[in-house]
Amino acid sequence: MKMETEKLEVNKLEKKKYRSDRVRDHLANERTYLAWMRSGIALMGFGVLIVRLRIIQPPIAPQPPGNGWKLGLAFALVGVLSVLLSTQHYFAVRRDIDADTYQPPDRWIILASLAVLLLGGGVLYYVFTVPLDYLNTYILE
Repeated sequence: MKMETEKLEVNKLEKKKYRSDRVRDHLANERTYLAWMRSGIALMGFGVLIVRLRIIQPPIAPQPPGNGWKLGLAFALVGVLSVLLSTQHYFAVRRDIDADTYQPPDRWIILASLAVLLLGGGVLYYVFTVPLDYLNTYILE
């Protein structure tokens, strides 16, 4: 009876140690997921900001819509896509941690880097191709 009690205590200690490692891994996975969610929300917000900047223009001088809304839409779509992909990635990593088969994929890093590079390039292109007379129509109150 005493030997069985000792085995149970040893098993509890082993499970507790293994469990705390897994808990730490799952918490790290959750922090990463939340960081991706914040990034997605920021991208969506930046897209809305780009579209809404037209409010600064005075109503007396109507301007053609231009292409700014397309860039804002691209930011919002990339934000939504990053939320969806990060959710899928979170659950895939969770399964891999439970199965003890996790291998960090490089494709997410490459995909996120390309998306940010393309969006940043779009912002730079949009900012530097706006005609100067278009900038003179702003009224600062």
